[in-house]
Amino acid sequence: MGGSDIRRAVRHLYRTACVIAAAALITPLLASWPPGGPHDGGSVIRLQRAFSDAAAEFRVPRSVLLGVSYMESRWDAHAGAPSVIGGYGPMHLTDVRAALAGAPGGAVYRSAPGPSASSADPPASQGAPMVKKGFFNQVATLERAAGLLGVPSVRLRTDAVENVRGGAALLAATQRELGRPLGADPAEWWGAVARFSGSTDSVAAATYADNVFEVIRKGAQRTTDTGQRVTLAASPGVRPGTTEREAVPPREMSAAGNGPEANAKSDAGTGVECPATLACGWLPAPRVLYGDNRYGNHDVADRPADLKIEYVVIHDTEDTQNTMFQTVQTPSEASWHYTIRSGDGQVTQHLRTKDIGWHSGNQDFNARSIGVEHEGFLAQPDTWYTEQMYQSSARLVSYLAKKYAIPLDRQHIIGHEDVPGPVTASIPDMHEDPGPYWDWRHYFDLLGSPLRATAGPNSELVTVLPDFATNRPEYTGCTGQAKLCAPHGSSAVRLYTEPSERAPLVQDVGKRPDGEDSTIGVYDMTSRVSTGQTYAVAQRRGDWTAIWYLGQKAWFRNPSAHPTAVGSVGRMVTPKPGLPDIPVYGRARPEDSAYPDGTAVQPDSPLPYEFLAGQRYATRGTVRGEYFEPSDVDSALPGRFVKGRALYYEIQFGHRLAYVRADDVDVVRATA
Repeated sequence: MGGSDIRRAVRHLYRTACVIAAAALITPLLASWPPGGPHDGGSVIRLQRAFSDAAAEFRVPRSVLLGVSYMESRWDAHAGAPSVIGGYGPMHLTDVRAALAGAPGGAVYRSAPGPSASSADPPASQGAPMVKKGFFNQVATLERAAGLLGVPSVRLRTDAVENVRGGAALLAATQRELGRPLGADPAEWWGAVARFSGSTDSVAAATYADNVFEVIRKGAQRTTDTGQRVTLAASPGVRPGTTEREAVPPREMSAAGNGPEANAKSDAGTGVECPATLACGWLPAPRVLYGDNRYGNHDVADRPADLKIEYVVIHDTEDTQNTMFQTVQTPSEASWHYTIRSGDGQVTQHLRTKDIGWHSGNQDFNARSIGVEHEGFLAQPDTWYTEQMYQSSARLVSYLAKKYAIPLDRQHIIGHEDVPGPVTASIPDMHEDPGPYWDWRHYFDLLGSPLRATAGPNSELVTVLPDFATNRPEYTGCTGQAKLCAPHGSSAVRLYTEPSERAPLVQDVGKRPDGEDSTIGVYDMTSRVSTGQTYAVAQRRGDWTAIWYLGQKAWFRNPSAHPTAVGSVGRMVTPKPGLPDIPVYGRARPEDSAYPDGTAVQPDSPLPYEFLAGQRYATRGTVRGEYFEPSDVDSALPGRFVKGRALYYEIQFGHRLAYVRADDVDVVRATA
C-alpha cells in the first residue's frame, strides 16, 4: 500500500500499530502440528484416501467434498494454525474462540503490525494478523462438526483426517436440512455447498458454490503443504440446475460487523464497477479539502478518455480491513480503488476507475493504473492469502482487464513491489508487497492466462517460473528480524553475484544507498526475481543462469530437470553503438516543451543505476512521456494531463520496472 507521498502511508502504519497491538494475533508460519497431528509417530496422513473414506461414510459425493476443501484451503493444513477467521484444517472449519485463546495448532500474540516501507526485516515485535470475531455468518462450524462426529473439537483442529470427516458431516447435515438426497448426483449438492460458505449474501454464496463446481468440472491436482499429492478428477458434465440454486440464503448487507465495514453498502444505487458474479460494496474515498487547502485523498480524472489505463497494481494491506477502511476515508491518507477481504473475498470499491488513487508511490503509475488492495500481511500468507481472496481478485481483475483492454501478463498485472521509485530519493521508501509468498502462477491460472514457456530452453530471454510448492528459499523476519521463517512455497528466486549459493547476494544501490548488503529478509526484495517476470540472459553455466539485473550479472540456480525459469519470446533493448552507458528512469517524463504555461516542469531525474553497453533488458514496448498535474482548485475538477512526444521503452530492469529513452537504444528480438 502506498501513495503519491509514500511517507504519509508509512506514518499511518506507525499510528495504527497501537490499534493492532490491542488485538489478538496469530502466527501460522511458526505453528507446528501438535501430538495427534499428521506427523505424529512418524505416520503420514494420506489425504486422498481420507476424502474417499469420509465421502463414503457420510454419503457425500467425493468430488463435492474435494471441491469444497479445495476452495477452502486448496487441501492444505497450514500446520494446524487458524486463518484470520479462525478456520482450521483442509475443510477450514471455524472455531474463533479457540483461535483467540491460543488453542493447540495456533500461537496467539499481542504485538504491532509490519515494518516501515524501507525496512529489510520487520521489527522484533512483528506479529501476525488479528483473528476476526463476528465475521459475517461464520459461527463455530468446527464445534458443530465435532458434535456430529461425537469427538472432542481439538481433534478437528489438529487431525486432518478428522477435519475432513467433520466437513463431510456438515455437508451431509446441510443437505438433509435442505430436503435433498444424500449420495446423489453432485449437481444436487449446489445448495448445500452455497450454505457451507457461511455467507449471508446470496451473491457471495452463489459465487462460492459456482467456484466450487467450476473446480469440479475442470478437476484439480496439486501437492499440499504436507507434501501429499491430491487429485480431483474432472467432471465436465456436472451442471447444477435451478432447483438447487433456490436453496441459497436471501441477500443481505454485503459487509457485516461493526465499525467502517458496516458502512460498506451493497452495489444497489452506487454504480459499483464490479462483475455481477461478485459480492461488491461501496465505501467512497473523500475528495475534500485538508491541510493547506489541498484536496485529498485522490485525484479526479476521466480515464480512459484522457489517459489509458495500462496496469492493475496488486497490493496487500499490511493491516486489517477495518483499519484500511478508516485510512481510505481520511483525506490526507492514501487511496486505492478496491479492497478484497481475506475471509470470504468480498470486494469493496472506494474510487471510480476513471479517477486516480494514491496507492503506488509513483504518480506516473498512479495515473495509469487501478489499485487493488488485498487484506493481509505478506509474512503471514497461510492466514491471509485465502483461496476465496485469490478467486475474487482474479474475477475482478479479469473484468477490469477486459473493460480497459489491459493485457493479462506480468508486465501489466504487477505487484506494488514492481513499481519503480520515480526519482532516486524515493527508491528506499518503495514497498515490497504482496511479497514472495503471493502465488503468481496460481493467480494467472485463475485469470485464464497461464504463465508458461514460449521458447526453447536456450532462448535469449527467460521468464521466471518456479514450482511454487517446491520452491522454498529461506527467509527471515516473519516473526522477528533474526528468526528464519518456516519453510513455505514461494514465487521468488534468489540472485547471487556468482553461480554459487555461497556467493554474495546481488546489491541494489538505489534501495541501499549507504552500501548495506542485501539480506534474505522476507521484506527485502533487492536480490530476487518473481514469477512471470522476463529477463535477458547474460550467461549460462551448468545448472546456473545469469541475467542482466540493475546493471550487473545476477545468477540463479536453474537446473534443467527442475527449472526455475523457462524460455521466452520477445524483444530486448541495448544501448546504441558508441554509447558506453545510458540513463534509466523511474517515470516516462514529457519533454520540456510539452508543458503548457503554468504547469510545473518535472526535473530530468535518472535513477542511480548503470545500463552499460552490451547489456540487454526485456521490453514490452514503448510509452509516451506523460504527466498528470492534479487540480487543487475544485473538488470535482479533473486535473491536467501533459502529453509529450518523447518516446520511452519500458523495461524489466531489476525486480521493478523502469524506462529508457527510445533514442538511446536499439531493439533486438530474442532468438530461441
